[in-house]
Amino acid sequence: GFSVSTYDVTSQSISVRWPKFSGASSYRVTATAVNTVSHSLLAHSSDVTLKATLTSLIPNTIYAIQAEAIDKNGIILGETQIVQSTAPDIPVIDQAYSKLSNSITVEWRAVPGATNYMLTAQDGDSFTETVVKNSPGTVTGLKPATLYRITIRSINSGGKSQPSPFRKVKTVLAAPILSVSSPSCDSIAVSWKAVHMAAGFSVSLMRSDGLGRMLKENTTNTSLIFTNLDPGTLYTIKAYAWNANGIPGDDFTYNQRTSPNAPADVKVAFHSGALRAVVSWMPTEGALTYSVTVSSGLLKLRCNTSSASCMVPSLQCGSEYYVSVTAFNDAGFSKPTDAVSLKTIPCAPVNISIEEDEPGRLLVSWSCVSFGHYYVVFVKSDDGLEVHCNTSYTQCHFQSDCGFTYFISVFAYNKAGQSPLGDVFNYTTAPCCPSDFRAAFTSSDTVRVTWAPVRGADLYETRAAAGSGVVLCNDTATACTLSALQCNTPYNITVYSFSEARGSNRSCAPQYVATAPCSPEIKNISKEGLSVISVQWQSNNEEATYVVTARGEAGLWHCTSTGNSCTLIHLPCGSTFSVSATARSPAGQSLPSYSVPLETAPCCPNDLILTQVTQSVTNISWSVGRGAQTYVTTLESPKGQAKCHTLQNYCLLGCITCGTNYTVSLKAISETGLTSSCTYQGYSSSACCPSGVKLYRLSNNGIRVFWRASDETINYNADLRGSKGNFTCTPSSGLSHCDITEIPCGDVYTVVVAPVADKGPKLTFCPKKIYS
Repeated sequence: GFSVSTYDVTSQSISVRWPKFSGASSYRVTATAVNTVSHSLLAHSSDVTLKATLTSLIPNTIYAIQAEAIDKNGIILGETQIVQSTAPDIPVIDQAYSKLSNSITVEWRAVPGATNYMLTAQDGDSFTETVVKNSPGTVTGLKPATLYRITIRSINSGGKSQPSPFRKVKTVLAAPILSVSSPSCDSIAVSWKAVHMAAGFSVSLMRSDGLGRMLKENTTNTSLIFTNLDPGTLYTIKAYAWNANGIPGDDFTYNQRTSPNAPADVKVAFHSGALRAVVSWMPTEGALTYSVTVSSGLLKLRCNTSSASCMVPSLQCGSEYYVSVTAFNDAGFSKPTDAVSLKTIPCAPVNISIEEDEPGRLLVSWSCVSFGHYYVVFVKSDDGLEVHCNTSYTQCHFQSDCGFTYFISVFAYNKAGQSPLGDVFNYTTAPCCPSDFRAAFTSSDTVRVTWAPVRGADLYETRAAAGSGVVLCNDTATACTLSALQCNTPYNITVYSFSEARGSNRSCAPQYVATAPCSPEIKNISKEGLSVISVQWQSNNEEATYVVTARGEAGLWHCTSTGNSCTLIHLPCGSTFSVSATARSPAGQSLPSYSVPLETAPCCPNDLILTQVTQSVTNISWSVGRGAQTYVTTLESPKGQAKCHTLQNYCLLGCITCGTNYTVSLKAISETGLTSSCTYQGYSSSACCPSGVKLYRLSNNGIRVFWRASDETINYNADLRGSKGNFTCTPSSGLSHCDITEIPCGDVYTVVVAPVADKGPKLTFCPKKIYS
């Protein structure tokens, strides 16, 4: 646990130290040269010091250093050993000098075993150290015109030697720090601040390319001006200060270019489309950059470039600019060139107005613009056709068509070119008037108007005017139905086209259309005769023809008149009709009038049959009469009248006198009371039955029938009807009895004596007699 370490090594000494060792009262250190025959060196130390320095050693020699810890009885408690080399021998300075104001250079002879050398420059309490490999060596970072003590030490792996004997060396003067400028293209001004300890200054100037002669000036001042120099040329300027002994200090070198000459042959090319100008010139010697100034009044535009041309953008139209060019380099700038005038293109014309001063002609006008020599107006229609007008005035005329949109732009021109595009105006002419106009009445108060579509129309307005009344119809379609018109009225119908951009074209021609006649009003319907009906109405149109129609289940019947009445004939009986009237004129047909009901008298039955039921009762039957609801039948003779009113188509009439001729009539009566009197062929009642009929037996199989005739002119016959047979006998004319023979006996017979009917069945209503 006992160790030792070095803490300082020189050419002839090694210093070591160790930590306190427990129980030790003293320590002993021995240095023995390795590989060298020499005596060992010894050093002692108490238990308080804990360090020792071995001196009188040989430079650049490796020593084995042994340290021992010894107790108070002289017994070695611990020991350790290290190997350490001494530093090289002390070098000797041959010479030391200053060539630069911030450094001193030292020369010496080499020392055996030294791997490096440490140069030290001391100024009062401050010093600067520099480690170098070999001679010569330079200490830098020093102050100019300052006296320094210079020493040198040799160094190896073991340590550093003691410093050499010092040399005193003073650094040279600092270089003057130049401020250089080129106040003009042929001069350079040089100035500097005073240099410490300087007695004078030397300044030389020469072209950097080596051409020409050198200019040199010595002065005690701190500024100089070199004149008659070449413009835009790079010069090298060198300056240094010297002290009172004439020893020069550091020199300061500076490259300065004279400012350039103004550029020559300035040209301006104007690009009208982009409102920019390209300025070009001949390059000038020594110019690094150029500045182009474009000014117009208080407005100034600049363009900087390293080439011999420059583009100046964002020029304003209708302006005059003055262009000058200045050359620049690091020395300054040249005089500006003489100003070159530049007139830009005119601005786009403003206050453009477009109007149709007359139909089919557009007038485009605008305000005059600065620098505008003439104007061109372009008018392009929406179908792609374009026309233009070239004028020195401020207006142009163009032909226009209805329903077109025209896009109008106006340009101004001068020598610089065309003005920028201003606002593009569009002007839409009024839409065309509808063509192929047609009006067709769908009723007396409704007309359908159609037309062909036209250019530019977004909407159509149909207007029907009559007197103070107007009927309007607006629609996007090319058809319109005008309703609620007045009948029998002439209308002025016009179709106007309308566009959102221009409004309505009010120049469209009207068309005169008369509505159909008004509906007639039936005033009276009267019966002029059998199946003849007269209809009267109120006429409201002298040009109209009136048609009366009777419409019913039986069919249609018509009559026509130009007046105010007409007659319907051959109307069937027993029918109901709806009678209406319409008026027709070249303008159309009216709506039908209100219908008036018409009922014809019921029909007389076609067939009427009379059948004698009893001597005083007759049955009458008939076919149905169309339209009849009740019937009244009448049998009338000088001897009296028989009448029957019934809902049926048959009737029994009593109180009939036998053997009498009757007049037969029938009335057919409708539900509303209309009556048809029907007359038929006369009717004769049957002859009267005989009276006093008696039966007499003639034999076992014979019978005589006797009666009393009501009239000698009447013939009778007798009928016997029994279960074993029927028998009839008819007497000779004028007789009032009849015999029936060879009848079966033992039977019951019914005997009837009745007048002989001229036609029809036998009469069966005469009294019956029973004969057994």
